[in-house]
This record gives sequence, C-alpha cells and structure tokens, in this order.
Amino acid sequence: MPAAAAAAGGGGRPSAERSAVWGPGLRAAAALPARYFYVQAVDARGRRFTSSPGENAFQVKITAPEEQFTRVGVQVLDRKDGSFLVRYRMYASYKSLRIEVKTGDKHVAKSPYILKGPIYHENCDCPQEESSAWLEEMNCPQTIAQIQRDLANFPVVDPDKIAKEIPQRFGQRQSLCHYTIKDNEVYIKTYGEHVGFRIFMDAILLSLTRKVKMPDVEFFVNLGDWPLEKRKPPQNLHPIFSWCGSSESKDIVMPTYDLTDSVLETMGRVSLDMMSVQANTGPSWEDKNTTAFWRGRDSCKERLELVKLSRKYPEIIDAAFTNFFFFKHDESLYGPIVKHISFFDFFKYKYQINIDGTVAAYRLPYLLAGNSVVLKQDSIYYEHFYNELQPWKHYIPFKSDLSDLLEKLQWAKDHDEEAKNIAKSGQEFARNNLMGDHIFCYYFKLFQEYASLQVSEPKIRDGMEKVQQPDDDLFPCTCHRKKT
Repeated sequence: MPAAAAAAGGGGRPSAERSAVWGPGLRAAAALPARYFYVQAVDARGRRFTSSPGENAFQVKITAPEEQFTRVGVQVLDRKDGSFLVRYRMYASYKSLRIEVKTGDKHVAKSPYILKGPIYHENCDCPQEESSAWLEEMNCPQTIAQIQRDLANFPVVDPDKIAKEIPQRFGQRQSLCHYTIKDNEVYIKTYGEHVGFRIFMDAILLSLTRKVKMPDVEFFVNLGDWPLEKRKPPQNLHPIFSWCGSSESKDIVMPTYDLTDSVLETMGRVSLDMMSVQANTGPSWEDKNTTAFWRGRDSCKERLELVKLSRKYPEIIDAAFTNFFFFKHDESLYGPIVKHISFFDFFKYKYQINIDGTVAAYRLPYLLAGNSVVLKQDSIYYEHFYNELQPWKHYIPFKSDLSDLLEKLQWAKDHDEEAKNIAKSGQEFARNNLMGDHIFCYYFKLFQEYASLQVSEPKIRDGMEKVQQPDDDLFPCTCHRKKT
C-alpha cells in the first residue's frame, strides 16, 4: 500500500496524483463488521495537509462489478487533520468489490482498487480453517503483553477441575457464563440471576467463529463489574475472564463489553464507536473551551468530590451529574441533575476528566480518540490496554483522591503546547491500538493462548445449550471453503 506523504503543511486543493490511500479495508480477507481505510490529502508539491481540505474533498464509491445492486453502506469521515477515515459495511457477500476514491473527477493514488473475493459480510458463516492464515491476514501481533501477564498466573488449566470448582465458589453469588467452544460451535451454561450481559459475549464469540476456526476451549466469564479472583499464590487460583481488571485481583482481562459492542455494531445500532468519534472531535485545539469537562452518574464517592470541586471552582471545572443511583441526591451539595449531552460535544472542551465509575470508566478509549487532553485518575482498575498507556505521554495523571487535580489542570494551562502534544499522542494510541481489527486480534489471541494451557479436553457439559448463529435469510451466502 502507498504510504502517506511525510511532509508538513499543505493547503488549497488535495492532489489526486499524490494523495495516499492505505489500510486494512483494502484487504479482501480482513473480515470485520465494518471495514475501513484511510485517505491522506497531499498537495501538488507533496506536502501533507494538517487541517481539513473540506469534508467533501474525496468521494468514495463501492460497487460489486458482477452484481446489479451493491448493498454496501459507505461513510467518509473527515478527521480534521488532513486525513479521512472511510468505513463501509457490507450487507451481502460478493465475488469482488471495486473501490473508487476520487477528488473531483480524478482517481486518487492507485484507485480504483479491486478486492478479489469472495468477500463475506458480517453474518456469513465461513470460517478460515487455518488460524495462522487468518492471523496473518488480520495483521495480528505475535504476542500481546497484557495476555502474557494475565495468563502467567495459570501455568496449567484443567477444564474438568474448573468446571466443578468455579460454580461451587462463585455460582451462587455472582453472575457467570460457562462457555465451551467445540468444533467451532459455542455452548453456554449460565449461573446467577443477572445474566443479560451474556449477549455481548455471545455476539463476539459467534462473530469470531464465523470468521476463523476457533480452538476448542472451555472458560468462565464474569458478567459483573468487579473482578472476582482475589486470591494470591500459592492459593488455588481460578481463571475468570472479566471486562475489567484490578491490581488487587487476578482476573483475565478482555476488551470491555462497551468497546466490543461498538465494534460489532459500527454503522448499525450504535453511534458512538472508535470510528465515528474520530470525525467528531470538536473545534481545533486553539478554539476549544478551556474549562475541564465531565458528565456522568454518581458511581463512586470521588465523583461526588469532583462535582463539589466544580461547584467551588466553576471557571476551572464543569462537572455535573446526569443521574443519581448510588448516593442520596443533595442538591445543595451537588447541584441539579443535568440533561445528557452528546458525547461528541465533550470535545468542545480542551480538558477531559476521566474518573472511575464502579470500576474503570469505560469511556476512556473514546476520550483518547478525540483531540482533547485526558486527565486520568490513578486507579487500581484497568482495561485491557491500560498497561500500554504512559502517563505524561498519552494522558495527564492525577491522584485517586483528586487532591492534585487543580494543580494538574493549572500545569496543562501553563504548558499548552505540551498538553496539545499529549492529546495528540493519546489520539494516535487510540487510532493504532483500539480499532475493530485490534479488538478481534486480542480476543482470538487470548483464547488461543488460554487453550494451549488446557491439560484435558474441553467438554460440552450437562446443562449447556448451543448458542445459535443469527438467521440471515435476507442475504444468504455460499461459503467457498470446505467445512470439516
């Protein structure tokens, strides 16, 4: 793929001859719910644009040459930095696709691109039998450090043993899912009263099995907020998969249900996802409101303190509650409940405060993807990517009790250029590590590594039911691969 031109500046109209197009959406095999690629505006002298040349600078058309109709949704998202993210979601499968990227009436870079297929839409059940080939096509990393850290606590996994011990230990008080993947089919048994969140885990597992042959594996998923495994070696540790980890627990961390769902439903029923947020990052850095911003509900006492701090220093912090659930609403202390605002409107403000909820605040990926600087509370809780973030490079840290938050905000105001660079680094991290292909890679690598630790064969246990693939009678597909 052509690389983006590496010069600064840029102005006027983008050059068709020099503009660059690249990204995973130009690989037919990169089967994601919504595929994407990038277009970089470059002027006639080869200088890369650093601001938007206009949201209509490029036109993208996707057709299936051998079909009368092409059922593909396309969006060109202006990232306001001279680059565009083009995403498209297929609602049927095709033998090939033709992708045209133009500025005016001229093709850009090597457009038109021909993706030779077959190319399958999200609901097509046609798994790649060779996992190594799928990993290579998806450009997945060889190893993922957080997975290695989490699994280091479990040198061996005995499916027969955990199938008995985990339900005995946690099944009465917690909400759990016991999964077995066998011959690329998903089976489940639930424990506990509140198991509605299984829909998120069911969805990613079914999506994976439609794309690639999964290893036979048996595991337990915690559907609650808090990590469960609080024991310490040499006690008998149980492997529990959770959406959030903590320094006080040994749970195996997965991407959060929120981030997972946003990947699966991009261009579907969700509007906040890692692609849409990149086109809604508010005004330029210099034009943003210099008040720090936060909205949310009363999930922990530190949030109460933040809102009280805001009421004391309203010219510095704009923080308010949109709902009360955990604590008594004392309006004299916390002010009135305010209406929800669009997440995209957060980025009208230069400083974004990220503070824990019941556990880690799952909005951090989207905050990082904006072009505001994130001030992140020190916390015992973490998501799957937190250990790769660096304080003062990707975000500005502040103490868990908020005692230095005003000081850190003052630092950011006194060091505007450094704060802007931190915001840019955080944004680059989100773009390069938290997109849909990265989430699929993380899940598959996690189950692959975990499966290799098993010392006995995973089984379809008594009481398990098969999780059925969604019906797709509207646009059925014919898989070209032979099913084993």
